[in-house]
Formats: sequence, structure tokens, C-alpha cells
Amino acid sequence: MTLTDRSRPASLLVRTNLILAVSSLLIAIIATTALNTFVIDPIARRSADDAAGLLVLSAQTWVELPPDARPYFELELAESHDLILTGDVRTYADAVPAANYFNLLEESLETRLRTSIAMQAGEGMIWVDVPMGGQTLQIGFVPTLEDIQPLYVGIIIIVLGAGIVFVTSLIIVRRIASPLTYVAERVEAFRGSKDFEPLPETGPRELASLVHNFNTMAQEIGALLSNRTTLVAGISHDLRTPLTRMRLAVELLPDNVDPALVERFKRNLEVMDRLIGDALSFARGAEEKPREVDIEQVITDLVDIFVTPVPYRCTQMEPRRLMVAVNALRRVLQNLLVNGIQHGGSVALERVGTRLHVSDNGKGIPEEFREQVFQPFFRLDEARTATTGGSGLGLAIVRQLCELQGWKVWIESSETGGARFVVELMP
Repeated sequence: MTLTDRSRPASLLVRTNLILAVSSLLIAIIATTALNTFVIDPIARRSADDAAGLLVLSAQTWVELPPDARPYFELELAESHDLILTGDVRTYADAVPAANYFNLLEESLETRLRTSIAMQAGEGMIWVDVPMGGQTLQIGFVPTLEDIQPLYVGIIIIVLGAGIVFVTSLIIVRRIASPLTYVAERVEAFRGSKDFEPLPETGPRELASLVHNFNTMAQEIGALLSNRTTLVAGISHDLRTPLTRMRLAVELLPDNVDPALVERFKRNLEVMDRLIGDALSFARGAEEKPREVDIEQVITDLVDIFVTPVPYRCTQMEPRRLMVAVNALRRVLQNLLVNGIQHGGSVALERVGTRLHVSDNGKGIPEEFREQVFQPFFRLDEARTATTGGSGLGLAIVRQLCELQGWKVWIESSETGGARFVVELMP
């Protein structure tokens, strides 16, 4: 996994929501810009131009009316158009229009009157001095004719759009992510067991196809592993009989046979016996089911059977009881302890909760070989020799049994510079 992959959100829900949120934000910005450019701004300009025309027309009509008819006209403007028109010009403070509408209105008035126009604010109204017919009239209106604010429109679109996108994506992704999460958990828990329970092949077509293929693969793998285990156990068991006959034949050899040759035969038979024992142990451990045990008791019982003292300490007692395959655990620890004694001279065992540390005082294992040593028959030139090397399957059996039981095993460096094998028992 690259740095770019690690920096991305891991959850499908988060990733989908993030993508939809960015796309909805872009859509909202484009929609707001288009709405303002092609709808709001033209309407505001047309409204400001109509208002400017009404103001100018009102001033022209007022000037053309007889003086005795002007009060009636002023009353009509106030009642029908909320305009106050008067020839008594007063001075107010300059208005600071808060909306673009008033700027457009000012521009339209200046265009119609061909003179500079200044808006004033006073008595809760906006006042405009309109030169007309050789005199200056003052027209006031209530500042309620504001244009639609694009910012508010954009905020509404973005908030509502984001809410709709989030809820929609939540529903869609949950319908997809929940089955995927379930499938991922089942896949992670799959250890090649032949009694694997198939996953339900429901949901979208792609998901159902994925589940179907996984079920088929799991059944084939389970059958393959079961057949392999049965074959290994059968062959190993059947080899015990001819091996016993060969031992008997070696013991019955005449006394004139070269003793060195007899000893070499015996060593070869012992190597074969260890190989057969390892194969049978692996077969029994692969088929074993976990059960709840006192993990502390299992470890102490195992340590006590070693002739070479194995120091053991527990730095974290809890949890005391775990669901483990006892025989598989014993085989894993026994292989690691024997490996440490053979290649490190001395070995120590430590338990830290669900982690078991097997440390030796040897030369250690270089980092570039810490995965390869778990391969069958892999040997390190310095660590394994003809006199100390075993069957070459000990660590391979450790790795395979751990994988079958859902445990993890890896190698670190011990405080003394040797190797430390760490086995993590998943509770």
C-alpha cells in the first residue's frame, strides 16, 4: 500500500460521501452562478429599471399637474405605490445601500435623468432628489424592494443539496457496504475448514456473483485442504510400519557390519521418524477445533516436559481463559522452543496477555530472512547445520497451524540479539 492509498479514507461510506459532497458542491456553485447570471441579475435589473421609470414618470406627472391637483396625486402615489413625493426638499444622510438592487436603481435613474443621483436615508425611507421641470423634487420609498441575494441562494442550495446527497449516499452505501462488510468478516474468518457454511447469495447482481464465486472457492479450498491433510496423515501413519521393520532389521544386523554404517542408518531412521511425527502433528492440529481452556495451565504443563530448563514468566495474566486449539498451540510452542534450544543454546518463554514470546540467545535472524524461515526446508547457513538442523518443517508447521487457527506469528530481535518469535492468539 502506497502513501497515497494510506492517506485516503478507508471506509466505503466515507469515500462515497466525500466524492458526492465534492460533486454536489460543484453542482451547487454552478447552479448558483447560472441562477444569478441568467435569472436573478436580469430580474433585478428589470425591476430597478421599472422602479426608476416609475419615479421619473411620477415626477413628470407631478410637474405637469396643476398645483391644486398635486396633493391628490401625492396621496394616490402614497396609497398605491408607497411613494412619498414632495417639492419640499430636505437634506438627509447619504444612504449606504446594502443590496445590489439600489445600485442598479441609481444607475437607471442617472441614465434616464442624465445627471448624477445620490440616495439619502432618513425617517425610515430612501430619498432621491429628482430634477424635473426646472425644479428639484424629492421622492421617498420604503427600502423593501431588495433583490434576491445570490449568497443566500447558494447557501440554501448547498446546505439542502448536501443534506440530500448525504442521506441518499448513506442509504445507498449502507445497502452496499453492509453486505460487503459481512462478506469481508466471513472471508477473514475463513481458515479452509471443510464444514464451511456458504454465504447467502443475495443482494445486487455483482455482490451475489462475488459471494457465489467465494463460496465455490471456499468449498474447493476446504476439500483440497481436507484431502491434503488426510493424505499426509495416511501416508505418515502407513510409513510407521516399514520404518519399524527397518529399525528391527538394523538391530538384527550381524556384528561384523561396520558400526559407523549402522550408526548412520540409525540417524537416517531418526530423521525419517521426526518427519513422520511432524506430519502427523500437523494433520492433527489442522483438524482440531478450539475450546475454552486455562491458557496459563496449558503453557506451564508444556514447559515442565522439557529436560532443558525453559524460564517462563507472565507479565500480563488477563485474559486467563481463551478459545484455542490446545494440541495446535502445544505443537507451535514446542516447535519454537526446540528451535530456540537447537540454534540459540537457551530459550525463554513470556506471556503478555494473548501474546507469547519465545526468545533465544542465538545469532538472531536477519530481517530479509524472517519470512523465508517459515518456508518448508528453508535453512540459514549459519543457523542450521548438518548436526543441529532438524527436519526443516518445524517453523513451516508453526506458520501453517497459526494461519489455520487465525493466529499471527512473526519474528523480532530479542534483548540479547537473538531471535524472538511472537505468537498472537486471537481472543
